[in-house]
Amino acid sequence: MGSWRSTGSDPHFILEGTIPKGWVKIKWTSCSNENIPLKLYWDDGNGMSENSSTVIGTIKTGDTLTQTNFILLNHAVSKLRLDPGDIESEFVLEDIGLYKSSRFHIIWNSAFNYIKYRGFSIATLNLMIKKTWNIYNKQGFKGVWNKVKFGLNQNGLNHNAVNYNVWLQANAELSDAKRLSILEEIEHFSYKPLISIIMPVYNVDEEWLIKCIESVRNQLYVNWELCIADDASPKPHVRKVLESYLALDDRIKVMFRPQNGHISEASNSALELVTGEFVALLDHDDEITIDALYENVYLLNQHPEADMIYSDEDKISVEGERHSPFFKPDWSPDTILSQMYACHLGVYRTKLVREIGGFRKGYEGSQDYDLVLRLSEHTDKIHHIPKILYHWRSIPESTASGVGAKDYTKDAGFKALTDAITRREINGWVEPSDIPNLYIIHYEPVNEPKISIIIPTRNMAAMLDQCLSSIYEKTVYRNFEIIIIDNGSNEQATFDIFKKWEQNEPDKFKVLHLDIPFNYSKLNNEAVKVAQGELILLLNNDIEVITPNWLNEMAGQAIRSNIGAVGANLLYPDNTIQHAGIILGIGGIAGHSHKYFDIKNPGYFSRLRMITNYSAVTAACLMLRREIYEEVGGLDESLTVAFNDVDFCLKIREKGYNIVWLPQVQLYHYESKSRGQEDTSEKQERFKSEIEFMQKRWGERLTTDPYYNPNLTLQHEDFSLKL
Repeated sequence: MGSWRSTGSDPHFILEGTIPKGWVKIKWTSCSNENIPLKLYWDDGNGMSENSSTVIGTIKTGDTLTQTNFILLNHAVSKLRLDPGDIESEFVLEDIGLYKSSRFHIIWNSAFNYIKYRGFSIATLNLMIKKTWNIYNKQGFKGVWNKVKFGLNQNGLNHNAVNYNVWLQANAELSDAKRLSILEEIEHFSYKPLISIIMPVYNVDEEWLIKCIESVRNQLYVNWELCIADDASPKPHVRKVLESYLALDDRIKVMFRPQNGHISEASNSALELVTGEFVALLDHDDEITIDALYENVYLLNQHPEADMIYSDEDKISVEGERHSPFFKPDWSPDTILSQMYACHLGVYRTKLVREIGGFRKGYEGSQDYDLVLRLSEHTDKIHHIPKILYHWRSIPESTASGVGAKDYTKDAGFKALTDAITRREINGWVEPSDIPNLYIIHYEPVNEPKISIIIPTRNMAAMLDQCLSSIYEKTVYRNFEIIIIDNGSNEQATFDIFKKWEQNEPDKFKVLHLDIPFNYSKLNNEAVKVAQGELILLLNNDIEVITPNWLNEMAGQAIRSNIGAVGANLLYPDNTIQHAGIILGIGGIAGHSHKYFDIKNPGYFSRLRMITNYSAVTAACLMLRREIYEEVGGLDESLTVAFNDVDFCLKIREKGYNIVWLPQVQLYHYESKSRGQEDTSEKQERFKSEIEFMQKRWGERLTTDPYYNPNLTLQHEDFSLKL
């Protein structure tokens, strides 16, 4: 190899030769003018896809550099492909080699990299050796291997971890020039509110307490006060550290509580010290980034009316290594009822926090969730900063170390959410998920409104019959009608199916014949004109019902005044995800969230297990109120095949309604069997015109999805990072 220039969005090399199996060391020499992720794909009999790929490293800027990494290849792997980024670029890539390795090589390489890149002292290295020897004496080589394997998963072989390491190289550190620019910008802010940081403290290790406080003192924005309430910590070093900082910095205030009252009472004690216009919440062992307060005040200068602000976050290990980034959506009122995703860094208007009574005793562990639920009932001026401003310390006693670390938090969260639906007079009930701190609210379809299920079809008798049978035989909800839009069927078998169901369900089944060139939008619009239901359900003829109470769940959501459209969890027959909400911008217009994920996979931060707001859902199964259908003018008949559902949902959102996707409503979707693929020049030309239509109508909105995150990819449907 040598010098290369990529000219498209999918540059790649096919690696030829014998492929070693098992643990493999991959080595390469490279350089570039910009950091380019280097991604390896493999074919193990299922083709090459994002599920069989990993970023192995980076073609780095600067001098030519030789790098290595390790990867586990199973014995079915027959082909390898190497992808240098997904943009046009120039780079050097040569001397690529794959070598059979062993566990001992990996252990040695891991230890060497720790020494080389982390700058460990001799004392620290001796401690690592001592700990390793103790593990070996108790558990043998297997124990040592498991420990090293865990370390590798955290620091190189895990797909997400590798991607985040690459992302951090390009995004983590502020340059000196950027810091100076921020300081200059702060000087010119017209609005410089005092930010009061609330920090309850209890028995935290000295090291983490100091790091936490120093992360505040290092802020580029200096108009802050740190309000600390020590909750009667018995460990003497806590008072000593706090008193030293009290003397060191007059922006630091400390209250020493005479008796322990737990985190809610301690937070309220800290709140008593607050004089700032806004409060920020900080845990005693975490850290905020140097620009955290600056970013919040920058937003406040753009939106001085903001009452609540939250940012993205990641976790930080005891060694200081960052991992598990959580890139969040903008404010999503239904998502927050399934998960306290807003969390860190939370900044709130002090007046509002005090008006709602601060933190409530009895909600310890989810006291911030309870606060946000109550606060969001008094304001919709909620903003999101799509940047990581908070590092959550992952130590054994912290919830950041795993969901089981503070098991009581899920009970407090359930209590907070149950209170919320009572206050909001929601007709429904809360179900805890099998994943801690995750919940599903089941909304009752009050008065059982009639549902008109509209199904376009042409021939395909067996598939249509399967769809209808699953509806009539499995559905618990009974107040519905089915309207078949027959788009020019000419096979007797199809007419026989029509006759069968007209006889079996004379009050719930009718056929509307419309023999016109296929236009999905027009077919549905015509059917709605004769529908009798208060609720409209658009449904494909290649759908099979799995969940018996699917109509109950969808109708309970659709009758809510602020909900514009409701989508379902559509699966391929092999129990992988076909549709779990639509993300704008993927592939240029829109793509399906979590496509091809296994149904057992919880998805990105458990999105596949929670009711979630999206910008759009597929019309393969979409329910809404008839009045909304008519309010937005129905489906746009200019979009005959593609994107009509995306356009439809965007029109609904323009009217101020929210879109929700329901994980608990599962149906099989035998996608595109009835229409076929875009495999002719005529279809391709039509598809191109529909893309142009969407781009002209919606413009930049297609690349700025508020329910996604700008740090996540628009190239794939897997919530991977934008690299």
